[in-house]
Amino acid sequence: MSDAVLEQLNNLGLAYELVDCDPDFADTAAFCEAYGFAAEDSANAIVVVGKADPPVFAMCLVLADSRLDVNKVVRKKLGARKASFASADQTIELTGMQIGGVTPFGTSTDLPLWIDARVMDREQLIIGGGSRDRKLLVPPSTLAGRPGAEIVMDLAKPLEV
Repeated sequence: MSDAVLEQLNNLGLAYELVDCDPDFADTAAFCEAYGFAAEDSANAIVVVGKADPPVFAMCLVLADSRLDVNKVVRKKLGARKASFASADQTIELTGMQIGGVTPFGTSTDLPLWIDARVMDREQLIIGGGSRDRKLLVPPSTLAGRPGAEIVMDLAKPLEV
């Protein structure tokens, strides 16, 4: 079986480095602690849904030290009265990937990708690799090179410490 994530990255000629990880540490906080990555150098791919008929979906990429602005920015971009995080089942259906491994590349559907502008300020980012046993280390230009990618100001807010 072909690997859709690596296939898309290679077909687009985008830079990446594979980073193996223990599936038990695939969730962002656990991964960062176990492998020594800072939250501000880690980004999460989150599928969101607009409550409409039919529902509308998008993928958002935000730094791990941020909170996605679902109620304002995401809802408005989706053109819906209400928006929320997609369920784990919806995420698997739309991406072909489990939570903890979701990446913007090689998804089973063509979701728009909205990237928080702060992501683009990082030198490198660790993101999901398509499965819970690997991550991708990428420059921001790799993320922006994905078809359907759009940089969005204030898509997420930094977490208060």
